[in-house]
Amino acid sequence: MATLQIAANGNSAASPAAAAPATPAAMSPLRMWAAVVGSTLGAFMAVLNIQIVNASLADIQGAIGAGTDDGGWISTSYLIAEIVVIPLSAWLARVFSVRNYLLVNAILFLIFSVACAFAANLQQMIILRAIQGFSGGVLIPMAFTIIITLLPKPKQPIGLALFALSATFAPAIGPTIGGYLTENWGWEYIFYVNLVPGALMVGMLWASLDRGPMNLKLLAKGDWPGIVTMAIGLAALQTVLEEGNKEDWFGSDFIVRLSVIAAISLTLFLIIELRAAHPLLNLRLLVRRNFGFGIVANFLLGIALYGSVFVLPIYLTRIQGYNSEQIGMVLAWTGIPQLLLIPLVPRLMKRFDVRLLIIIGFALFAASNFMNVHMTGDYASDQLFWPNIVRAIGQALVFTPLSAIATAGIEQENAGSASALFNMMRNLGGAVGIASLQTFLSKREQFHSNILTNSVSVFEEATRDRIARLTGYFMSHGVSDQALASHKAIVAIALKIRKQANIMAFSDTFFLLGVALVVALLASLLLKKPGQLSGGGAH
Repeated sequence: MATLQIAANGNSAASPAAAAPATPAAMSPLRMWAAVVGSTLGAFMAVLNIQIVNASLADIQGAIGAGTDDGGWISTSYLIAEIVVIPLSAWLARVFSVRNYLLVNAILFLIFSVACAFAANLQQMIILRAIQGFSGGVLIPMAFTIIITLLPKPKQPIGLALFALSATFAPAIGPTIGGYLTENWGWEYIFYVNLVPGALMVGMLWASLDRGPMNLKLLAKGDWPGIVTMAIGLAALQTVLEEGNKEDWFGSDFIVRLSVIAAISLTLFLIIELRAAHPLLNLRLLVRRNFGFGIVANFLLGIALYGSVFVLPIYLTRIQGYNSEQIGMVLAWTGIPQLLLIPLVPRLMKRFDVRLLIIIGFALFAASNFMNVHMTGDYASDQLFWPNIVRAIGQALVFTPLSAIATAGIEQENAGSASALFNMMRNLGGAVGIASLQTFLSKREQFHSNILTNSVSVFEEATRDRIARLTGYFMSHGVSDQALASHKAIVAIALKIRKQANIMAFSDTFFLLGVALVVALLASLLLKKPGQLSGGGAH
């Protein structure tokens, strides 16, 4: 059987045997699907480990003695390593062979997942999480590439539906799993949970992928200027996005320096890639209509996908006082419906224009956010149920058709570049979304707090009456000093104002997410139906 080799781009420096992917006919259906399922299981675990750790971050920080500010690096180190390795994966797979590269990184991912549970301090945890992210990041683009190169085109929507479980279902279900394990078993189990599915993943990849020769000569011919500038630029940009809000953005010299480094490095990377004879990534794919607009829509999808998973837990903690397990139960309703709907999407793609499914999906996802723009202090799990259901349906309808139509017509030699760009931009969208929403949320809270505070004056009779009633309440509940009771009344009113300002800020944040999804919907309107559809899908 032909060895599965996935090309990173149009680079022809490798020998034909090393660069040519296996044709679908070269593998038996059983082995082909084992490779697809095994690789998508790995992608699912890699994405899950972002949200499952975030849900338990406070417990991990307390266990290893990390401060609230520094503890953020537990997540940041994973994300930086992941976003750097995604564009490198296709090229490194050609260097070491797909089988060797995937298996080694899958095994390393499991080893360092367990190692994270034994971290004794913050420094150890950051290093272990970075290695876990670097090995786990490989699994995401490689799964996508295997689907669009191994599967026959009529079967690719099914493979992309499986991949959608990692891209949209994993972030939604991550807080649920993380919250349950942390509350009932301990934070260490959020790392141990990788072992059983990880062993299954390794077994399936071991049995399905053909052995292939390594091509270490490609290391000497690699696009090293592009690799170095990309790695520095993406690492600096990811750090700016993760730490910017905490460091007061450009009020911090650290953030300013990193921003300059990111801007210079990424600009040089673009110039190098467009001029290089054998670039790391074929950026010219972006001028193709469907892939270009698909990338835009996917970037905005990443903003909303990761942004909503970021905002909801903060709201439920700050306003409703929920613990991690209760938050997980609320967010479960953004995941469970997807588990049921995503397998049906390939059938819908045979019956309907994939662009229609994308538009409906984005419309529903946007509507789910607009449903949350009139929040009150009583807005909790019951009120969030239907918006979460609508969101789940929208996400389920969007990802598979969008992936299919964006990659339709992509040649196999460009599959690696397409996979890297598509997955990197979704992750980058998530980083941009979370960073923007952090700042937006705090600024809107300050804005609403100022407006509400100005409207509450001691010269108003209603305010004086409210203070008098609260003073009487505190004096009747054990406070003997009237001045102290009056002070407590004023503090209680201030806290009430701040809570209301926070609620209004969250409403504004959901509105902003809805707007981002409307823009994604407009971008999807510009997608062109591929000329040759196989099985009614995008191919």
